[in-house]
Amino acid sequence: MNSKIIILPTFLVLFFTLQCVALQMHDTVRQDNLNKFKNEVTILTPGEAQTDITITILYDNYLFSEGTKPDWGFSCLIEGMEKTILFDTGTSPAILWHNINYSGADMHKVQQIVISHNHADHTGGLLSILEKNNNVRVYLPYSSPDEFVMSIENKGAQVLTLKDPGEICKNAFLTGEMGEQIKEQSLILNTKKGLIVVTGCSHPGIVNIVKRSKEILDKDIYLVFGGFHLMSHSDEEIQEIIQELRNLGVHKCGPSHCSGDTAINLFKNAYMQNFIKLGTGLKLNISD
Repeated sequence: MNSKIIILPTFLVLFFTLQCVALQMHDTVRQDNLNKFKNEVTILTPGEAQTDITITILYDNYLFSEGTKPDWGFSCLIEGMEKTILFDTGTSPAILWHNINYSGADMHKVQQIVISHNHADHTGGLLSILEKNNNVRVYLPYSSPDEFVMSIENKGAQVLTLKDPGEICKNAFLTGEMGEQIKEQSLILNTKKGLIVVTGCSHPGIVNIVKRSKEILDKDIYLVFGGFHLMSHSDEEIQEIIQELRNLGVHKCGPSHCSGDTAINLFKNAYMQNFIKLGTGLKLNISD
């Protein structure tokens, strides 16, 4: 009896010691990757603006092209930049892949994946994408949980987190982590027409995201699109947000996903010909 009592705690101590060492090694590797990334990025230095960009909406609450499937969530593919970028991955892998196949998008060409925030309607299809193509860099918000990071690394992809604004490839920038309770990052594209800001849910506030984008690159905003998270806002609050975006010089708007029908209609009435109706299957061509 005594010998068994002595052996059991020793085994447990050894087990937990090994677990701690493994976690420390993982944190060290993650920090090394972060430090390496910080050395590679150039902050606040946009080059010659990009031309001829195609943005395909792969996942959204709303239908644009017959044959695609709408569902709660968001994802879009950005082609024509220095690197092909997938922004968010929707909710259902099956629906995401249906829309990918219908649109003719080639996931093997994706080189970078940006996840706006760690909610299932933006990360649901990620691991299924990595099963087809893990030769990518996945950019997560800085405070992403270790379990989420490890699930991506276990698929063979490289995970990089960025706390502050930075350039991930020529003319493609991240705002850095924003927000208090829900941490989120947005993508900024530097084009000949002006900045294009891509949002996941805009939990930090769409106005705050636009302000941050202008602060980072000091250029006019040509287009803001994605989720604006305005479903719980009153008509008056939404009108104030529209006016603030106008004051910030936002030329075109495409609210969708979690923006809410009321907000979408108010933006449509305010922006008129400069309102962009989003939905699954839409292809936006941005050129000179």
